[in-house]
Amino acid sequence: MRPESISLKQRRELVIRWSDGQEMRYSAGLLRRECPCAHCLERKQAPAEPLPVLQPQEAAPVEITGVQPVGNYAYNICFSDGHTTGIYTLEYLRRLGRQEPPPG
Repeated sequence: MRPESISLKQRRELVIRWSDGQEMRYSAGLLRRECPCAHCLERKQAPAEPLPVLQPQEAAPVEITGVQPVGNYAYNICFSDGHTTGIYTLEYLRRLGRQEPPPG
């Protein structure tokens, strides 16, 4: 499966139309929560801090600030909270996506 088109909707949603005709949507929040980088995976496994102190950029709703291809197998997605190390493979994005019903 390959993306035929990729677009951002108001920096809050990534939309991918796949080669099989499926259109899938990804909210910025979902992509940030499910970041596959080593740091984020380690954080998910560590016990949560009882009362974490949030920086202002962490408290604001997250937005997608950039999407760059990585070779022909993935995309690097950057976020408004400064996080830039997530590499989302096409396979991973396909699994995460929420299918949109065909226009009707």
